[in-house]
Amino acid sequence: MVEHKGDRTFNAVNMLLLTVIGLVTLFPMYYVLVVSFTDPSEFIRNKATLFPQKWSLDSYKYLLSTDAFIRAIGNSAFLATVGTALSLLVTSCLSYALSRRRLQGRRFILLLILLTTLFNPGIIPPYLLIRDLHLINSIWSLILPVLTSGWYVLLMKGFFDSIPPSLEEAARIDGSNDIGVWWRIILPLSLPSLAAFGLFYAVAYWNTFFTALLYINDFDKQPLQVLLQNMLIDSSTASGGTAAAEMTAEQQIPSETLKMAAVVIATVPILMVYPFLQKHFAKGAMVGSVKE
Repeated sequence: MVEHKGDRTFNAVNMLLLTVIGLVTLFPMYYVLVVSFTDPSEFIRNKATLFPQKWSLDSYKYLLSTDAFIRAIGNSAFLATVGTALSLLVTSCLSYALSRRRLQGRRFILLLILLTTLFNPGIIPPYLLIRDLHLINSIWSLILPVLTSGWYVLLMKGFFDSIPPSLEEAARIDGSNDIGVWWRIILPLSLPSLAAFGLFYAVAYWNTFFTALLYINDFDKQPLQVLLQNMLIDSSTASGGTAAAEMTAEQQIPSETLKMAAVVIATVPILMVYPFLQKHFAKGAMVGSVKE
């Protein structure tokens, strides 16, 4: 196919424009990363440095040596692991049950789930429910109210609907019950969808912020995102107040490098999950499972 001069000009301009947009998008992340690794003494001398002459891990060492920061990471890790596992369990069970036509009241349950995707109750009803369940200031208040999503249930149900009934019939002939079919047949075939929804749940739990502000009053139970927001306002929050500020001054670690290091620490763990789950997004689990 012959490429005309106008097409070449358009492609060149388009490539240049996309390159500029990409650089503008990546620059804030580059700046955060560079400042977090910049030696504190050099940052004090030249705060606008983009190519530091001396690199340092002092900001990371300081943050990871504080009890408050370690506790916040532990709280977020608990939310991301336990919350994701429970959410996938509930979502897959509910979706599989709704995908079976023999379930009594199936249409009514689907209608109720659909209504949750159309109407948002707001802030007050969930807060009153959490208060009446005595879950205020409990880490479970950040998991149980968002244990599943109506939209994810409907999507996963559609995936289960696409699984040929002959697989379930063959498993039942072999003596499996509903739980056996779900555990031995359905879940292994659902790895792509479980990986995708698991990633969505993990990101949501790891980035828990607003609900933690509403339900968590104890500083020791706050997740990483709340601590990070407090640090962006006051860097001494990482170690619990004035004593930490004095320690920071003694160590001559600028608050800006601490903030940037905290942002990197809060971002890197969830980014590391993507490469492990990427292969499942495009894989077809049904290929070859049923032969015509």
